[in-house]
Amino acid sequence: MRDTLRVQLWPLPTLGITLAVVAGVGLPRLDGRIEHDVPFWLRDYLFGGSADAARSVLAAIAGSLVTVTALTFSLTVVTLQLASSQFSPRLLRTFTADRYVQTTLALFLTTFTFALTVLRTVRTGEDGQTGFVPRVSVTVAFLLTLASLLALVVFLSHLARELRIETMMNSVHSAADHTIDRLLAKRRDATRGNPAAGGPPAPPPEPPTSALPVTAGASGFLTSVDEAALLEATVEADALVLIDRQPGSSLVVGTPMGAAWPRTGEPFSPDTRARLAERVSEAVRTGPERTDLQDVAFGLRQLTDIAAKALSPGINDPTTAVHALSYTSALLCELASRDLGPRLLRDDHQRVRVVLHRPDLRDLLELAVAQPLRYGASEPAVLTRIAMLLRELAWRSTPDQHPAIGAALTRLRSTIDAQNLHATERSRLTELTGFVDEALAGRWTHGRSGGGA
Repeated sequence: MRDTLRVQLWPLPTLGITLAVVAGVGLPRLDGRIEHDVPFWLRDYLFGGSADAARSVLAAIAGSLVTVTALTFSLTVVTLQLASSQFSPRLLRTFTADRYVQTTLALFLTTFTFALTVLRTVRTGEDGQTGFVPRVSVTVAFLLTLASLLALVVFLSHLARELRIETMMNSVHSAADHTIDRLLAKRRDATRGNPAAGGPPAPPPEPPTSALPVTAGASGFLTSVDEAALLEATVEADALVLIDRQPGSSLVVGTPMGAAWPRTGEPFSPDTRARLAERVSEAVRTGPERTDLQDVAFGLRQLTDIAAKALSPGINDPTTAVHALSYTSALLCELASRDLGPRLLRDDHQRVRVVLHRPDLRDLLELAVAQPLRYGASEPAVLTRIAMLLRELAWRSTPDQHPAIGAALTRLRSTIDAQNLHATERSRLTELTGFVDEALAGRWTHGRSGGGA
């Protein structure tokens, strides 16, 4: 729920409107009580016009803020359309979650609502009414208007900055780094050349052929798994559960997403079987789009989308693709230092109860390199940056991760061999792929390193 609210445009403006209505009703009442008790030195700073002047000021504020709010919404929609068509539809969450946009819209709507609510309390003294001008309230409305104008200037400056692709990629990288820090622990063997303490971890339990298929309860993208509820369900049923779909995967209702089997080998009773299947299905949550709530590969997916879009014939911007691969390399190097692969949940007796599938380095490398390599196969600058990416990752990785890098290197060499490249370009790429082999062997040759586009 928190993640859903974070990327919506309406919660903060709705809160602002609610507070504006409350203040617009309560502050004029306070005005009426302290009207004759306001110190003389403070009266000089409060609104000093007549009731007609107060009505004019409040009406002007309300009218102008409606126009400015419509302009802000229009600019935001144009920005979302541009980001979707030019870069990637997966970037829309970055804009809708932008606190600048949400706060600006909230301030504009708050000012409009407050001015309109206060306007109803102004009385001119005609038709037997007692004249009343809520001077403090009108002054507050004026101050809110000044704040809104400043916010508009800041918003336009922020929007111009956010439209730059470098800013977008940096935002994606920062969000992905935060997700990695939140979800993945540092590897104990993350230091190059330091083998894992006690040898490689024990393999997770494999489901027997008689395991009960666990089906998805709803269609959509797997957004998160309630680990506590899942562990509780397995302990209650004395079972083991494997979820072989990772966050970000697409699920179809009624199709298997994992398996469950009894820990003791005894068959489940019908009630236990039905209860376990229901609780596991409820613990696996789906949504209409991928999120970074538990999806460590989402940031890589966004960067890869940017690179692939930049390499499309309609855009043809290899420089952007190279920059996206630079951010991709930084994320992969960070991921290589984390605990990847399956996540094991244990009960109080340290018995494995739940196995959650998570991507390993081979999966992440495939996601990051496959599409840029395919769409940028004829562009030497892209091939150069992919070779540099593999070199950087080889230097940051540990020996058990080298096979995945070696497979990607073999694929890169095959792609290079299949291209009609100039002899100078081919020689340079051959040299760079050799540097990857050296990095895998623990050597780094200084000097020419490929540069960037």
